[in-house]
Amino acid sequence: MISAIIVDDKKHNRFSLKRLLDENCPAVELLEEAGSVEEALLLFKKHDLQLVFLDIEMGDANGFDLLRRLDKINFKVIFVTAHSHYAIKAIKYSAVDYLLKPVDATDLIAAVKKAVNEINFDHNNHYRGLLENLNQNHKKLAVPVRNGITFLDPAEIIRLEANINYTYIFTKEQKFTTAKNIKEYENLLVERCFFRSHKSHLINLSHVKSIKNEDGYFAEMSDGSIVEISRRKKEEFILMMSLH
Repeated sequence: MISAIIVDDKKHNRFSLKRLLDENCPAVELLEEAGSVEEALLLFKKHDLQLVFLDIEMGDANGFDLLRRLDKINFKVIFVTAHSHYAIKAIKYSAVDYLLKPVDATDLIAAVKKAVNEINFDHNNHYRGLLENLNQNHKKLAVPVRNGITFLDPAEIIRLEANINYTYIFTKEQKFTTAKNIKEYENLLVERCFFRSHKSHLINLSHVKSIKNEDGYFAEMSDGSIVEISRRKKEEFILMMSLH
């Protein structure tokens, strides 16, 4: 069992989420509910919590304000939010879990299962990274790795390579392995001059050293690696390089 609370200023939202948890997530011990940031702060002092379902918008304050007021964030957070919320991009960039309203039971079960497996992670470092990204236009990319989260500056990432269920992320110094799909990283990094050169490759155009045309089209990267450019992406790649 993991101890949890719901923080949401709307009573009907709390009731609906509680019902879904009771019906689908027996591992969650729901201790109490809070309808405001101030009520939540009191519950944090009262209970040793492991999981918080946190609404982002709550009247004059929001869930991020709540996290900023804590000296240490030593519990897992699952945000509950509307798809149109401005912070969705930062949430995705920070690899933070969230549920869209109205909450779907299947999504809830998956989020809780993941939370159970991550109870002992360094949550404080993770959510401080999110708060930093909210203030600095998604500066750091959160990369889920085997034992937690690594934060990378996108400018330092040379390339990403898909390998079945994994994605390899290469910097000058290190190779990281994550279970996240390369398509998810493409969606996050396309605004940072990354280009999907091939179904298996996502490259940082800033790290392209040269272009080779030898029985195919290839990009030589700053670390010396050679990355294939698919035939159908060739013209787009040349255009992107000319604009970069």
